[in-house]
Amino acid sequence: MIARLLIVDDDLPTIRLMNEALRGLGEVFFATDGPAAYRLAKEKQPDVVLLDFQMPGMNGFDVCAALKADPVTADAAVFFITAHTDIENETRAFALGAADFIHKPISSAVVRARVSYHLLMKAQEIELKRLAATDPLTGLSNRRAFDDILEREWRQARRSGAPLATIMVDLDHFKYYNDCYGHLAGDECLKAVAGLLRSNARRPIDFVARYGGEEFIVLLPDTDAGGAYHVAERLRKALGTAKIPHERSPLSNFVTASFGVAALIPDRIATAATLVAAADEALYEAKNTGRNRVASRHAPLAGTA
Repeated sequence: MIARLLIVDDDLPTIRLMNEALRGLGEVFFATDGPAAYRLAKEKQPDVVLLDFQMPGMNGFDVCAALKADPVTADAAVFFITAHTDIENETRAFALGAADFIHKPISSAVVRARVSYHLLMKAQEIELKRLAATDPLTGLSNRRAFDDILEREWRQARRSGAPLATIMVDLDHFKYYNDCYGHLAGDECLKAVAGLLRSNARRPIDFVARYGGEEFIVLLPDTDAGGAYHVAERLRKALGTAKIPHERSPLSNFVTASFGVAALIPDRIATAATLVAAADEALYEAKNTGRNRVASRHAPLAGTA
């Protein structure tokens, strides 16, 4: 991902100097006054803003405060560039959320080093967050990440009035699989099933996670119960087509799974847990009526699709 860097200064020679210092670190934009800087930051959503202290109309403090107050630009790292060296201004800048302070006259090497270091730290932070949200075995998102996405999609569906659906997936008699083939083979099986689920939940907005053990879960925004049932059947048939051997299964010579489907239109009474609980009840029904099947359960809301 290419970094975005915004230079804000009313002195063109300073802009040229910083632009040269930042060459190769990312895509560079510039503005010569506060209002233009704020508009450009909203549009480009820069990773770093190098901001002059003193500008006509809207000074650096005002721009920094506006950026930090706006959710669209709040994550941008603001580096104040100034000839002022007094502690009071530095303290005020950091209180507003500034990430660093670079004094004029500018050293190109210092500007480049400090911006490079920030971009490296940000990349490492993003990677750590990704790892914390990823199941290390299957590469799918983990339950923690699913819970976060579910809450976000729940709020979105409640605002829009669109249905939200989920599918719980449980591999049938997986203990027998591990007993027969060993846990290393069991891990390979889980990875194969994860890839199958991911490739058959086809829309970019569909979200697949490992829920725990041999359980997986699929979140389907803007999908009613009928649509979710259709997706679950597609997943079940795809698993059957994969023909992963399971000679100890009482159901089949191949790995199968049970699927629980639930869908609803969120309201302000229920919580996102209502949807998962309904899918879990449907999964229980699928498992207790023969396994290797899809069961659907409407969550108990008047708006259920």
